[in-house]
Amino acid sequence: MRAFGLAAEAFALLASPLRLHIILALTERESDVSQLALRVGATPQAVSQHLAKLKLAGAVRVRSEGRYHVYQAIDPQLGVVARMMLERVMGEPLDDAASLPA
Repeated sequence: MRAFGLAAEAFALLASPLRLHIILALTERESDVSQLALRVGATPQAVSQHLAKLKLAGAVRVRSEGRYHVYQAIDPQLGVVARMMLERVMGEPLDDAASLPA
């Protein structure tokens, strides 16, 4: 039963459209907040808030490069699951998550 709980937590983490988009974008390439905001079509403040939740959940890690904080998805399989869900609802393969409308 514990496995079902953990799986449900992972799905809950992806339940936000913006977090889903962020995870997909970060599995494609690491980014700082400003770059990521441009890629997903959201404000840097909104992206920062969602990155904090993703970091707390252990889905992303951050490293400093000068004055920038660069984020990276920890588990690429989370992106695979997100991509599968999106492709299922869209009915076609997804080329680039960053090109999706927010």
